[in-house]
Order: sequence, then structure tokens, then C-alpha cells
Amino acid sequence: MAFPIKVCVVCSEEFELKPDKPGFANRCPECSAPEANEALTQGAVGADGLGKEVNEARKKAIRDLLYRKDS
Repeated sequence: MAFPIKVCVVCSEEFELKPDKPGFANRCPECSAPEANEALTQGAVGADGLGKEVNEARKKAIRDLLYRKDS
């Protein structure tokens, strides 16, 4: 069974659309690979700064809900 042939919207090259291809379905693996790497890098940078504060606030809210004393 052959894979469908698609045309990349970035470089106009033809490629086979395989089931485990990373990235977008309308971009060839070469054009979608750099964006996948950028998303991983940006997620790691953003998680260090704001993510820690949000995580602490979430933990505090859960703790308050679980262990509050009903008066």
C-alpha cells in the first residue's frame, strides 16, 4: 500500500505522507522539523519562569481545598 503524495506548502517539493511523520501534514519532514525543535525549546524556556509560579499557586489552591476546616 502506497502512501499519499503531498506537495509541501513551504518548498513545493513532493513527499509521501507517512503515519508517524512529525510536524504538519501539508509540509515535508525537512520543513516541519525546525518548527518542532523550536516548540520544544520555547516550552522549556517558558516553563522555568512563569510555570513555577503557576504550579505553586495550583498546589496551594488544592491544599486549601483538601485540608480546609469547615467551621
